[in-house]
This record gives sequence, structure tokens and C-alpha cells, in this order.
Amino acid sequence: MMVKICGITNREDALAAIGGGAAALGFNFYPASPRYIAPEAAADLISSLPAVWKVGVFVDEAPQRVLGIARQAGLDIAQLHGSESRENYPQGIRVWKAIRVRHGQATEDVDSPAEAVLVDGPGSGETFDWRDVPRFAGKLILAGGLDAGNVARAIAQANPWGVDACSRLESAPGRKDHSKMAEFLKAALGATA
Repeated sequence: MMVKICGITNREDALAAIGGGAAALGFNFYPASPRYIAPEAAADLISSLPAVWKVGVFVDEAPQRVLGIARQAGLDIAQLHGSESRENYPQGIRVWKAIRVRHGQATEDVDSPAEAVLVDGPGSGETFDWRDVPRFAGKLILAGGLDAGNVARAIAQANPWGVDACSRLESAPGRKDHSKMAEFLKAALGATA
């Protein structure tokens, strides 16, 4: 099970996530987000981290801008949360495409050329019926309101390749509660044992 902790803005949270078993960390480059991190700050932070996938979260950014930030910050993966068409995916970096589920329906086509599709709830930190996750041939990452209390059930119902959590693991936007994060990581990794 691939487990990603998103919304990382500082070294302490990053190291706690990695220490708990996270395989990937998410860095949000959407300026309107309370979890936004400037590319320069992300580069400084990422350069000091041990080996883990570094995922940049982007919303409706031009492919060249995504690639520029990816090079500057040292990202491994671009996670696209906007209305990007498959023809507009950045080339030369791994891509995960995020889609939302509303009222049991995916808001976008899940047949994506991306390496993985991240299925998220209708809004930030909101859960949805995990049995409504659309089926497709690629890797599925489940997100949306996951925490230690529900991640095992979500994994059992949706059978994802990975899970991603952010807001329910925070003490404040952009600041992780290390106890909540450790409990989530233990529950997620234990659900697949």
C-alpha cells in the first residue's frame, strides 16, 4: 500500500511522515491553498529529506510551469487537480490525475493516461461512499476525508493501490498533528498486512 501525506509545509512534519512509513509526500503549489508552499521553500525542504516520492500538487497550471517548479523543487511526480486535458499533461515527469466523486459519479473521465488516478471527495476533507469509486485499469489512489478511524474500511471497500490524507491529520492548515498522522499511517499500512 502506497501511503501519501499531503500538504507538507515544514521539515518536522515531513520527517514524522517518513518515519511513520509514508512512501510519498505532497507539496501544494496552488497559491490559493492554505497549505501552499513556495517553490523555493519546497526546494530547500525537499533537498534535506531522505528518499521518498515528492509529489507536487498543481491546479490548472501550464505544463511548462509545472515542469519548471518540478525541476526547481526536485519533484518526482506532478499531481494535477484542475481541468487539464490529457493533451495538456506535462511531459517528462510522472503524472497522477485527481478527480472528484459527487453524488456517486466521477466528475471527470477516469480513463486517463496518467500513472495513477487520485479519487477525491466532493470537497476538501469530505468523505464519500468508497463503493462509488469508478473502476478503471490503472492505479487508484483514494483520498477525501481519510483518517485513522476510516482508512481501513475505505481500503476494504475500494481496494486502492494507495491512499492520501491531509486535512484530517492537521492541527492547523499546513501543520500536521503528529499523533493523528502516526495513527493514520499505522492504520493504513496495517489494513494491507
